Amino acid sequence: MAIRNTSLPIDTPRGIRLNGVLVEPHDGPLLGQACIAHCFACSKDFPATVRLARALAEEGIATLRFDFAGLGDSEGRFRDSTLDTYCEDLNAALDALKQATGEPTDLLIGHSFGGAMAIHVGSQREELTGIVTIAAPSRPGHVAHLFGDIADTIQREGFARVNIGGRPVEIGRAFLDSIEAPTLDSALERMSQPLLLLHAPGDTVVSVDHARKIFQQAHHPKSFVALHQTDHLLSRPEHTRYVAGLIHAWAANLLD
Repeated sequence: MAIRNTSLPIDTPRGIRLNGVLVEPHDGPLLGQACIAHCFACSKDFPATVRLARALAEEGIATLRFDFAGLGDSEGRFRDSTLDTYCEDLNAALDALKQATGEPTDLLIGHSFGGAMAIHVGSQREELTGIVTIAAPSRPGHVAHLFGDIADTIQREGFARVNIGGRPVEIGRAFLDSIEAPTLDSALERMSQPLLLLHAPGDTVVSVDHARKIFQQAHHPKSFVALHQTDHLLSRPEHTRYVAGLIHAWAANLLD
């Protein structure tokens, strides 16, 4: 299926413009639309995010991939990020997609830390048809383990440069403080949309125990699929296509 990529600017309430790309089927039936919240300190152009958006579009699901503030082509400084700015960015992306297409978003998909954000934000967006998480932690603060001993420097100096997945980013004290206490408990308690959890049993970055905890807390309807032989970042193209196929199959009835 031919795919069309369209730039989609996203304006946040705090005046920072984010950069998004709407990936759509050029022809064929349109089943619905989705938004992807990428993994921590990644971008809309992270290989797994690009492949997933394209694979979903090939399945007939128009998909928005975008950069959170301070990442990729978006404005702002990443070291100024907090849990609140992450939520504001994701809400702004959903609003921009609705404004651009005239239709509310059907699926909110989050990868890793983006999965925690999908639950946190998605539980407050009743127009969503379903929520999907890929290798998501059961609490936002889990991402702090990526900082290691540098967390002490961040607290002492106000910010520090951290190497995450080969990419240097600056993490601010405000971000560490914002993720220290919050959990997904209240979000899972109020969430009414169907939930699909995708997680690799051998994930070495976010243990599959996190998926177990989320699944236990979430209300029905909920589904869990083990992503055998995949890694945390969905590094292999065939695994991304497999994930897109699972999402399409799970959401088929929801989008009908």
